[in-house]
Amino acid sequence: MSHKIQYLVSACLCGIPCRHDGKATKDNEVEKLVRAKKALPICPEVLGGLPIPREGAEILRGDGRDVIRKTSMVISRKGEDLTPFLLRGAYASLEIAKKFKIKKAYMRQKSPSCGCGQIKRKGVVKKGDGVTVALFKKEGMRVISR
Repeated sequence: MSHKIQYLVSACLCGIPCRHDGKATKDNEVEKLVRAKKALPICPEVLGGLPIPREGAEILRGDGRDVIRKTSMVISRKGEDLTPFLLRGAYASLEIAKKFKIKKAYMRQKSPSCGCGQIKRKGVVKKGDGVTVALFKKEGMRVISR
């Protein structure tokens, strides 16, 4: 039986403990898609070279579109510039999508990378997209928030 991968999904949504705090944010529907081999889990921050666990981070101003345009940065709670890691992870994730001809993704809210419709700034939820989601949308992918 052949399975066609239809989605990329934030790895933490299918139970993989890859969030900055080393935990997962499990979503049963997303996990079912992965088990049925219809979805491929990714963690853009890990693909970009960041460890698990790692410092939490936020987009300094604007959202992921501004980071891609190089008019904003992603800064860790300790003040370290994590922008190169998030950009590297976003572009690596996009390459995976292109390789498998994937046009849809389920991504986790509030993340500086995977945030879809919501990100955090100074601990407050703000409207906007993370770096990977902004790149996906720029490339015409449909992104669904979880």
